[in-house]
Amino acid sequence: MRDVTFFSTLASPAGDVVVEVDQTGALVRIIFGNEAGAGASRWRGTTAVLNPSRCMHVTRQLEEYFAGKRQRFELDLALDGTPFQLDIWHELEKIPYGETISYGELARRAGYPGAARAAGSANGRNPTPIVIPCHRVIAADGSLGGYSAGTGIKQALLRLEGAL
Repeated sequence: MRDVTFFSTLASPAGDVVVEVDQTGALVRIIFGNEAGAGASRWRGTTAVLNPSRCMHVTRQLEEYFAGKRQRFELDLALDGTPFQLDIWHELEKIPYGETISYGELARRAGYPGAARAAGSANGRNPTPIVIPCHRVIAADGSLGGYSAGTGIKQALLRLEGAL
């Protein structure tokens, strides 16, 4: 586990966002304000230091996204997951801005046909929502499905991208 990480907060149309980077500046996680309590437990074993300047490259790109000026992120990510989760998260990065796919389609594209539930679980464990656009995955019937930060935020992100 990382010894020291740095975090900053950002006000967004989807609510407050906390970003955390490691010592190299790689993005470790994004936590929505309504998950703040969960954020503290996720930081066990690390010292998280408030340092907006160390996170500025991330917050700037998120601000551009929320302003409708950025569709793809150019950030190093410090992902920590199982091989299956990493496969799913890498596939999520390929979903174009403003488009959605189903959990089943996500599983199929990642090479795991028939593993829609498992793909949904990996989707829910995505540590860097927005940057890895897990909000672009919806249920096969067209409903929103779940979202770690709540379906209201998922709906707001999809609306921002013109996908609703």
